[in-house]
Amino acid sequence: MPRCDTGLHPVVQIPAAGTKRREAVLESRAIFSADLPQAALKALSTQARRPLPHAQQPENHAMSQAIHPALQLLNRTSLVTQIIIGLLAGIALAVIAPQAALSVGFIGNVFVSALKAVAPVLVFILVMSSIANHQQGQQTHIRPILLMYLIGTFSAALVAVVASFAFPSSLVLSSQAAELTPPGGIGEVLKTLLMNVVDNPVNALLHGNFIGILAWAIGLGFAFRHASASSKQLLGDLSNGITAIVKLVIRLAPLGIFGLVAATLAESGFDALLGYLHLLVVLVGCMLLVALVVNPALVYWKTRSNPYPLVFTCLRESGITAFFTRSSAANIPVNLQLCQRLGLHEETYSVSIPLGATINMAGAAITITVLTLAAVHTLGIPVDLPTALLLSVLASISACGASGVAGGSLLLIPLACSLFGIPNEVAMQIVAIGFIIGIVQDSAETALNSSTDVLFTAAACKAEEQRQA
Repeated sequence: MPRCDTGLHPVVQIPAAGTKRREAVLESRAIFSADLPQAALKALSTQARRPLPHAQQPENHAMSQAIHPALQLLNRTSLVTQIIIGLLAGIALAVIAPQAALSVGFIGNVFVSALKAVAPVLVFILVMSSIANHQQGQQTHIRPILLMYLIGTFSAALVAVVASFAFPSSLVLSSQAAELTPPGGIGEVLKTLLMNVVDNPVNALLHGNFIGILAWAIGLGFAFRHASASSKQLLGDLSNGITAIVKLVIRLAPLGIFGLVAATLAESGFDALLGYLHLLVVLVGCMLLVALVVNPALVYWKTRSNPYPLVFTCLRESGITAFFTRSSAANIPVNLQLCQRLGLHEETYSVSIPLGATINMAGAAITITVLTLAAVHTLGIPVDLPTALLLSVLASISACGASGVAGGSLLLIPLACSLFGIPNEVAMQIVAIGFIIGIVQDSAETALNSSTDVLFTAAACKAEEQRQA
């Protein structure tokens, strides 16, 4: 008797005798192995291609069709356009209903807090993952970026000195001074930087000490270079996970900008700015000159190509959000995502962007220089060219020690004022004036600082690609 297993094809024991019986069995096996499966597959394929009856369609089909146009419109609208809409809506709400504008300020606070919360973890994981997964033969371009950071910051300080001499500003000083504690000298600034490097890693993550975070991320990244492939893959998965969270937070930027603008204008208005209009024009004029002339010149020197498409992209994609968050640290996730969209070298920008948020402070150098020379002019203190150059160097170094939070550069003004023998009490009045005009000054400063981080990183990567081509 023939015997058949339970597998796909029947297993038949064929006797040695009986040709007809062998032919019948072979024919039966052909039917099992070929005709029947193909026929069944054809029937199943035909059934799968046949549309379901209307009654069997999913119940949520109508709902998905109703939501689809709105989602499609949202996806078609760029993030920058959505931010501009949020900006205009915030201004309109502050003018029409100031009390309601104050009440929606918490939306902006939530957005900024979310950026600040995710930024330290993002930098720590991304830098560590990039270094740990670095392949031999790959090159990073940190050195030219650092050089551009230093040249850009010093050039901004020189522009501020020239503008302050060409358009001197006078301030109305009172006897009141804010109760703030500025650094005591340039040595203290450098000491603070060194102490930040050796900070406890948990403390650095909790308090947003990006110098300490970078130091620990770089150290652990090199340590994980010798780890197993599975450990490196885990770091890569963590990096992808935190990046997905960052994209979600950035997607909420229009709502955050709406809340920030509405609350700020409803609280301060524009009256406080009119008394310091000349000082604001000098400050913002210097920042625009650096953003539209000095920085493009540096990019052209590096890439030998038209710099303005890249300049305007960085100002639009990074500068706008930085203008309203007023925090270089909070804008780090925005810059990292922009670098990814520009197709830059990940192992380069994952280090240069958080590092730039700490040391690339062209806007801070302008603020320190202009406000210090405004105090000098108000008090009638003569300034010669060597002292002005020394002020540029001092402002550049001090700007590198400015914190990446709103108003961080203002606390370094007394340090620059000490170069001219200005008492600390008077210098703190300058700081108070800085906080008054901070609604524009600090916003423009942060926009310049943060957009320049991406600009110089992209220029260095592009120049390296041109060299290797």
